[in-house]
Amino acid sequence: MSRYIIKGGNRIDGKLRIGGAKNSVLPIFAASIISGKVSIIHDCPILKDVEIMIEMLRQLGCEIKIEGHTVIIDSSGELKYEVSDSLVRKMRSSVVLLGALIARLKKAKICFPGGCDIGIRPIDLHLKGLEKLGVLVEEDKGIINCVANELKGADIHLDYPSVGATENILLASIYAKGKTIIRNAAKEPEIYDLQEYLNSIGAKVSGAGTSEITIEGVDNLDNGEHTIIPDRIVAGTFLTAAAATGGKIELDNVNIEHLQPIVAKLRESGSTIYENGNKIYLIGPKENNAIDIIRTLPYPGFPTDMQAPIMSLLVKANGTSTVIETIFENRFKHVDDLICMGANIRVYGRVAIINGKKNIVGKEVTAKDLRGGAALIIAGLSAEGTTIVDGVEHIDRGYEDIEKNFQSIGAEIKRD
Repeated sequence: MSRYIIKGGNRIDGKLRIGGAKNSVLPIFAASIISGKVSIIHDCPILKDVEIMIEMLRQLGCEIKIEGHTVIIDSSGELKYEVSDSLVRKMRSSVVLLGALIARLKKAKICFPGGCDIGIRPIDLHLKGLEKLGVLVEEDKGIINCVANELKGADIHLDYPSVGATENILLASIYAKGKTIIRNAAKEPEIYDLQEYLNSIGAKVSGAGTSEITIEGVDNLDNGEHTIIPDRIVAGTFLTAAAATGGKIELDNVNIEHLQPIVAKLRESGSTIYENGNKIYLIGPKENNAIDIIRTLPYPGFPTDMQAPIMSLLVKANGTSTVIETIFENRFKHVDDLICMGANIRVYGRVAIINGKKNIVGKEVTAKDLRGGAALIIAGLSAEGTTIVDGVEHIDRGYEDIEKNFQSIGAEIKRD
């Protein structure tokens, strides 16, 4: 198994271009099967999760060509309505195929999805929404069977603004007769990107990015071409690494608006940040300040995916910080490894109290999930001595060539 070997103490200093967002490309890939036509998707990150989704689409019957970071998906052939359990269990985002298959074939068969073990993520909101569109849902021994004789628009109110449920209901309603309204919808930028892709191929979706999304059913869709939005979590990770090491960084191809919740907290901890068009510049402080409270919330709140990376900055900050995780109940798995490196962290349920200290030291640690793995890399960069990070297969799910990117901006990191 691969691992990262990191020699701490170097300041981040350099420029990077941020690629397309993982959490945007996966639902858009799923959506591409609805049209039965050809979709050309640009700026696709080359990640393990993306490879799994491509494998699932091929298994369903799509023809796919990969040209660098452009992926061409031809879904015009006869499609299957079920995906192998082994693939679905590798990735949480596979569940979004449910809505896409229902739209295209009016039936779908899929097992409960897998992915990072960061807590219970039930899909009852997905299934209740699909049932309101006219889908008959049956669950049997971990398998979800969906059949719809006819899809009809509905007024659907989500109990919680779930990203996955919003995406699945949105996709399933593209061909539904009449109008569908999703209330208390997720507002994440990736939902807006999905709307932009769907509208580019002839769908009639409006309101994405707000709490109310409206879908007017259409009869058919067209070929299309779309460029994925920049990955705000990857951008946030590199900004945090620069701040944690007292370095400086320039990021190109970012959407400043999407980064505001992260930027606000990095400024609070002492970083100087400038914005110019689709570029952002950060100059880290000599010493970071503690942040009174970080509370993870659905967008536009502070993203749960950035909770672990920013904690690696806080372990060396002056003062006491409090991190409250409201999204997932099991997202502090990186804490034990940070403590092993010398951090002073106490966890009470979903609350972590971090008493900052001047130094942490390199140790052998293990990434237990995607964002926790990124946090351990940041900790290693700012620690004294050498840090070895095992479990890098988790990190590969969300960061393309992370070690090469860090090497290019002054980090001493290698993959072994």
